[in-house]
Amino acid sequence: MSEVLWRDHWVATALMALAAVLAALVVHHVLSRVLQRATRAAPILNALLVNCEAAAGAALPLLALQLVWQFAPDSLRLIQNVRHLNGLLLIAALTWLAMAAIEGLAKGVIAQHPVDVEDNMQARRVHTQARVLSRSAMVVVLIAGVSMGLMTFPGARQVGASLLASAGVLGIIGGLAARPVFSNLIAGLQLALAQPIRLDDVLIVQGEWGRVEEITGTYVVLRIWDERRLVIPLQWFIENPFQNWTRTSSQIHQAVYLYVDFATPLEPLRAELQRVVEAAPQWDGRTCTLVIVDANERAMKIRALVSARASGPAFELGCLVREALFDFMRREYPHCLPTVREIHRVKEEETAPA
Repeated sequence: MSEVLWRDHWVATALMALAAVLAALVVHHVLSRVLQRATRAAPILNALLVNCEAAAGAALPLLALQLVWQFAPDSLRLIQNVRHLNGLLLIAALTWLAMAAIEGLAKGVIAQHPVDVEDNMQARRVHTQARVLSRSAMVVVLIAGVSMGLMTFPGARQVGASLLASAGVLGIIGGLAARPVFSNLIAGLQLALAQPIRLDDVLIVQGEWGRVEEITGTYVVLRIWDERRLVIPLQWFIENPFQNWTRTSSQIHQAVYLYVDFATPLEPLRAELQRVVEAAPQWDGRTCTLVIVDANERAMKIRALVSARASGPAFELGCLVREALFDFMRREYPHCLPTVREIHRVKEEETAPA
């Protein structure tokens, strides 16, 4: 057996490579279990290690193999090709590991700030920053990994050098072609730091009401109230105005408008409005007013203004107030409701043949 190994260096090298892979897998398994158990008290670090487990399981054996190929004699047939292939796989595995570490760190930070609480403003801010910044960092790492892989090819280095030497028009064309990508990347960083929008924010964009469902590295997904999805490029939020109903607080006012007769008494309506909102769980106790805001030759326009802790409850409270006030007027003051329909009926009776 020893004579065979002495004559064929590839057999010995292959056995060493197999032993190195097995040793790397054992080390990965032991270290993974020990570190995960040791970091249970540190949720962020634990989430990072858990997310890196698969990538580290690929990177460690490839690193061990690369060491074996580097120490192998150069006289081995195809050893240079094996080294190059293993180097490419190692670069891919390390890129995967770096991206997994960034993603795991973001997951750990997000897990520390749950959004299923009454006041989740700070949590939504952290979620937005963690996701946008992590995705931007992962894109940078991926570009760096691909660049490092290409640089291992001598031909790619020569092409890169010739492109740089003849930059001119090609550089301008490349810059124009990449402008949307980099503008969205920069817009993502601006959104993460300045935070004009956050996850679960309520926005009015181009007349559509919806909540921010997802923020990626290139676009924002707005979930419209009727379950449609509006996909908007990140750069749009930097260049165009939009409404954010939850920018500093989720509390909001809801206005309910009614057209009534000039003879309508306001104090009973105010008392009924107060009774309705006090019994409604959506009301946050801040605002409850009823005033005349306009009038024309036929009716006066009254506004009931109420407040709620968020836009969803505010809409429900507005519908409840509108229904309750109309029902109250129908029961107590039916003559104060608009009478246009009654006028039309009388005219029809007058013009009907005898």
